[in-house]
Amino acid sequence: MITSKELSKLSKIDIEAVEPYNLVNAETISIDPSEPAIQRMMKYLEQIKNPYCFLCGEIPVKIQFASKDIENADLGEKLKRYFLALKR
Repeated sequence: MITSKELSKLSKIDIEAVEPYNLVNAETISIDPSEPAIQRMMKYLEQIKNPYCFLCGEIPVKIQFASKDIENADLGEKLKRYFLALKR
């Protein structure tokens, strides 16, 4: 299981310094929607390796959260807010 210290380190990776072939393509992630949310999250983290820095197709993507009100939120809460914002 990934720790908050490890997540913090992953969030600071410079996308410009990463070789794209070292990143996981998010399009290759496979999650069973019938599993409980916590298991889906764990499997996602296992497959994506770095939830802050990955590929979408051939494009490197870096996710950052600038809002102070979610600075202390856990990754699950941050991801939930991010994906809800995309729906709007």
